[in-house]
Amino acid sequence: AGQSAPALAAPPPRITVPAFFVPLCERALLHADPNRFGLMYRLLWRLVHEPALRNDPLDPDRLRAESMARAVRRDMHKMTAFVRFRPIAAAATGTNATATVVAPTAEPEVQHIAWFEPEHHIVRATAPFFARRFAQMRWAILTPEGSVRWDGSALAFGPGAAREDAPPADADEALWLVYYRSIFNPARLKLAMMQKEMPKRYWKNLPEAVLIAPLAAAAAQRTAAMIDVGDAAGGGTVPAHRRPAASLAMRVSQRAPEPMRVSQRAAEPMRVSQRQPEPAAPGSLDALRRATERCRECPIGAHATQAVNGEGAARARLMLVGEQPGDQEDLRGRPFVGPAGQLLDRALVQLGWPRDALFLTNAVRHFKFELRGQRRIHKTPAQLEQAACLHWLESEVAIVKPEAVVALGATAARALLGRAVAVTKERGQWLTRPDGLRVLVTLHPSALLRLGDAARDAAYAEWLRDLDLASAWGRR
Repeated sequence: AGQSAPALAAPPPRITVPAFFVPLCERALLHADPNRFGLMYRLLWRLVHEPALRNDPLDPDRLRAESMARAVRRDMHKMTAFVRFRPIAAAATGTNATATVVAPTAEPEVQHIAWFEPEHHIVRATAPFFARRFAQMRWAILTPEGSVRWDGSALAFGPGAAREDAPPADADEALWLVYYRSIFNPARLKLAMMQKEMPKRYWKNLPEAVLIAPLAAAAAQRTAAMIDVGDAAGGGTVPAHRRPAASLAMRVSQRAPEPMRVSQRAAEPMRVSQRQPEPAAPGSLDALRRATERCRECPIGAHATQAVNGEGAARARLMLVGEQPGDQEDLRGRPFVGPAGQLLDRALVQLGWPRDALFLTNAVRHFKFELRGQRRIHKTPAQLEQAACLHWLESEVAIVKPEAVVALGATAARALLGRAVAVTKERGQWLTRPDGLRVLVTLHPSALLRLGDAARDAAYAEWLRDLDLASAWGRR
């Protein structure tokens, strides 16, 4: 009791570093160089004791650390670009493919597994990107150093794996190779630039890499053949174009040409001019399908697999209009056959609307997407792109002559009504176009698919009530 209390330990000294050091350290310490920790400790000590170093970007230690950070960022970028997921049944989670990541589960859904070989220690740093990008998908990424799994709500990290733990190629991969071969343009081949963006060290894990050598070898011959075809056609073929519709007034019947008019400008000689008649719209659905395949009025058509027109009863009383084809619609050439279409089919069954009695179509004819590795990610068409496709939609309306139309989403509503539509405010309402056609506005089924499980059931029930307002036309 008579002993004095021990002295309190002094608090650790406070270290102040320049703002650039913390993010530099976060990246450089992920480098594979075994001397990285010594380098960063030395740089930290020097920044504290040598204030002039803060303003010396040419210092060897700083240059080395920045070079390491750039290499790590580049490796992280390559991982986001070159990871290729392959689906497996969830029952296979008891195999080595996922045993290296988490314990087996009995979930019936499909899981996706990818194999990747990073150059640096980047798995933990890059995993949040995949969690954001593929939030609705159950996936795992296996690497020699470590593995990561996403279960839909949290990331779980585990030990490294072997290449044979990843699943083999599947049917989807064969479809991807067909698509990759079809978009290859031999006239634009630049091997040096391609290898810079896609270094050879990644090729062994990229399914499309097997096509690079044969496609490159045949590039010169194919380019020459393309030139010969162009010369034989008089400089190349020109697609048949139509003027984009400026409003809902795109007429189906061809107007008679106006009489010749004479220019009466006093300052010029008299010149004779004649206004060209507006080209006739397709007179049948088959003619319209053939015409849209040649359409290049906006850039989307040059990149999509094919144009996707409407289908259904040629004299349907009710027409349903969506935004644009999705990935599956683009590949199969039919509207509403992907996940959103499956949800729509479920609603049609509940409403008692036979699909073959309706006419299903989209405001935009081609699939607009952004390529992210192996996946084609949907992108909303711009207003100008929607306007370029408007006359195709109006042609379908004129040919089918529906008594009512359901606009699924904002893009469809804008195309049909000629103005911006706030879907959440105007949903469930019947609106009338200048030509007398009635339009019911509601959500696109893809909007429901983006909701969480808790909110989806209630939103689906409300969406079904919207659609039911058109049942007088939807039932046979």
